[in-house]
Amino acid sequence: MSLLVVGLSHRTAPVGVLERAALTGDVPTRLLHAAAASATVGEAALVNTCNRIELYADVDKFHAGVAELSQLLAQHSGVDLEELTAHLYVHYEDRAVHHLFSVACGLDSMVVGEGQILGQLRDALARAQDEHTAGRGLNELFQQALRVGKRAHSETGIDKAGQSLVTFGLEQIATVTGEIAGKRALVVGAGSMSSLAAATLVRSGVTDLLIANRTPERAERLAANLGARTVDFAKVPEVLADVDLVISCTGAAGVVIPAGVVADAVAARGATGERASTPLAFLDLAMPRDVDHAVHELPGALLVDLESLSHAHAATPGAGDVNAVTGIVADEVAAFGAAQRAARIAPTVVALRAMASDVVSSELARLAARLPDLDDRSRAEVTQTVRRVVDKLLHAPTVRVKQLAAEPGGAGYADALRELFDLDPAAVQAVTGTPIGTQAGASVPAGAALNIGGSAAQAGAAPSTGAAR
Repeated sequence: MSLLVVGLSHRTAPVGVLERAALTGDVPTRLLHAAAASATVGEAALVNTCNRIELYADVDKFHAGVAELSQLLAQHSGVDLEELTAHLYVHYEDRAVHHLFSVACGLDSMVVGEGQILGQLRDALARAQDEHTAGRGLNELFQQALRVGKRAHSETGIDKAGQSLVTFGLEQIATVTGEIAGKRALVVGAGSMSSLAAATLVRSGVTDLLIANRTPERAERLAANLGARTVDFAKVPEVLADVDLVISCTGAAGVVIPAGVVADAVAARGATGERASTPLAFLDLAMPRDVDHAVHELPGALLVDLESLSHAHAATPGAGDVNAVTGIVADEVAAFGAAQRAARIAPTVVALRAMASDVVSSELARLAARLPDLDDRSRAEVTQTVRRVVDKLLHAPTVRVKQLAAEPGGAGYADALRELFDLDPAAVQAVTGTPIGTQAGASVPAGAALNIGGSAAQAGAAPSTGAAR
């Protein structure tokens, strides 16, 4: 496959752009189908999280693929193509694999080493499978990425040094309000991130936990699992004054908690004297944001959101763990690339051996017609000898060509083998049911990594714009 990734993340786009580009509702599914239906795309998968939108595609033309995927991202995100292009990045072939493996390991996360991304990649693959936009190539790629991510967490301390966004955000709040244990908290939302937040709060020792969600049944299920209580979503403004901490992640298209509502809650807290000594804290993990950005300016309120988390990024893993995971990624990318290149030549080797077998059978049939009186024992000995000679002649070149094909730049050996032995292209194609040929996009070096909006970046170089995660 010729893998292409086009996307934007916290590394290349400011939070304001990510917020406007956020894909909600059925938009991700529609974008996925639109990408898969493109004339340049064979398979497609979409990674859509609060701080990254990435389209992965098997393409037959590099430049056409980049143009098509960029246009689709603009159309479905609602951000003008010219503006969006300034924040897009592109990875191709080995660099695309390297990027995905790095993402799976948490190296590209806002909080380096966080493990939640593995679940998000698993969800991305499941969606592509359910929508029938992922074929064998993307299935193998994402499954391997998940294995690499698990390996990084099991063989290094990156998951211990790194933190989830929830934990990191709570630590930022605790520096101002004091420890989380003993506080009353409200979680708005009941999705995967909200569930993680609620579980983290329970482990942190909150004394009373409330769950609010537009769908009451989901809130009730989450509350039952954690020993929490539910509150009607419409009554969220009323309970703000009675809690110390609010975590919100609803996936709504607009602001869920306006600044005016927060101002009223802060005033109520001050009027009663209860909890007036510490600010009412909000951890907003939604994209687009749930809590009005103006809350940052309200006295008596503390807002930690994705933008402030990116600026407060101080809790990074030790250099040793990062280096170890970087080494794992490099090794896994090399192994995956070698396996893919070796797999590309396998149909040619199979077709060559099939042709040799046909030649042997034809010549043995001709021999039988010319020597009809040859006894069965002699005929069997001749047959065995001829087949053994052919096998020995083919053994060394076929083994060697597999070894050479697994090396970078080895794709041409399959072409050479087909040319030297005058193999029928249809015979090779019949082995896999896919057209033969060299890698798509030959005009761009395999492994190219580009930042569309800026100057061309060197392969593997980190983007020069965007907040560090």
